[in-house]
Amino acid sequence: MLTTNQTVQGTSAATSANFLFSLLFLFGLFLHPLSGTQVASWRVLLMLFSLVLLVSILKQWQHVFDYLKTLKTRKEWFLFILPTPILGGQIWLFMWGPVNGLGLDVTLGYFLYPLVMILVGRFFYHESMSALQWVATLCAAAGIAYDVLQHGTVSWATLFVCLGYPPYYLLRRKLAVPPITGLISDLVLLTPVVLVALYSTGGFELAASTSKLWYLLPLLGIISTAAMSLTMIASRKLPVSLFGTLSYLEPIFLFIFSITLLNQNIEEGGSLFMYGMIFVALLIMIMDSAMGYVGRRRDNRLHGYNEPQINNFPPRRRLKNRRIKGVLTARRFRKIKRYQQKIDKMTNKIEQLHSR
Repeated sequence: MLTTNQTVQGTSAATSANFLFSLLFLFGLFLHPLSGTQVASWRVLLMLFSLVLLVSILKQWQHVFDYLKTLKTRKEWFLFILPTPILGGQIWLFMWGPVNGLGLDVTLGYFLYPLVMILVGRFFYHESMSALQWVATLCAAAGIAYDVLQHGTVSWATLFVCLGYPPYYLLRRKLAVPPITGLISDLVLLTPVVLVALYSTGGFELAASTSKLWYLLPLLGIISTAAMSLTMIASRKLPVSLFGTLSYLEPIFLFIFSITLLNQNIEEGGSLFMYGMIFVALLIMIMDSAMGYVGRRRDNRLHGYNEPQINNFPPRRRLKNRRIKGVLTARRFRKIKRYQQKIDKMTNKIEQLHSR
């Protein structure tokens, strides 16, 4: 069970991380005269530098190399590299969209993305959906359907965001790629592409000749590093359900920035009815996640104190030892499962050799 102090720290870290990620949404405006594509290219380079620095400070390189050693076949390497262009396209759209009047369209995609992931979990992994999740999904679907009937289309930027990320995470999950390892590999593979893009469009010369970019580009790297660090802190301190609920703050921040700082009319990205239904769906999702978190916390408290209560009994040390024992048991189970998967693969290969 997490302490109140950990929950407060994790919530503060998650809120700050979502705000900083949303702030990156505006950097295309600050970095003028760089184009949206040039800003996205610089962000890839600075994210890679920041992430390398972060992993070095945390001494996590061994974990990265240990995973890469598990990729043996061409198929595994192909599936490992295949999602990289998807992430590259998402980074490009995130930085290019606000500069080119598509801030609200991109924001709408981030609103719909959690709902699409719920449907992916239901139909690809056969995960159960609560009644509130079904209601939220139907509300969002009704809003989108209304706009399609009214205008005959939905922005390509919206579809690219909400339908682009699920294949990325499905492919990453198939190989059980750790988040940091996957992100580092994606940025390394994207580096040659963005270097060519910056060289061919004069991005290096423009950055060298514009004095304000000398401090704004490093600031872009600093904000990226801070956002990633705070996300890692929040993911360690918060339950998955609460951490997921707080991730809905990012599209809310994006929406506010698009209306206020980007001076976009709300109807440029869709009708008021559609936005209203999506906001209702988002509120229902937050409510469902909060109810699940409160329920699990209550169950954990009941299980932690399932012995007769006499004054200060059971002692706090016994409860702490019980939690430690549970963590160690879970780790042993994961190791056994991992080794069993390796044994199964070796057994299959041996059977294939015998069949020849």
